[in-house]
Amino acid sequence: MSTEANNNVNQPIYLTVSDWVKKHSWPPLGGLRHLIFYAETNGFKNVIRRCGRHVLINETAFFQWLDKQGSDEAQTTTINYKKTN
Repeated sequence: MSTEANNNVNQPIYLTVSDWVKKHSWPPLGGLRHLIFYAETNGFKNVIRRCGRHVLINETAFFQWLDKQGSDEAQTTTINYKKTN
């Protein structure tokens, strides 16, 4: 294996939003835009890179972020309902 090929293995793959939708069936375009819009509060900011007006998605970081969403590390919320008279 050449040095150039070896270096590319460690390089993250960045996709534009439109390229992501072409390559992956989930999340759909609207869901992806929602994740990007709320990236500061949902932890998605570690997945994206902004280059001017363009948003690039790190494919590996996306799947790592997705794995954390159902784990104990993810923030959970409990809703308590009280009966009112």
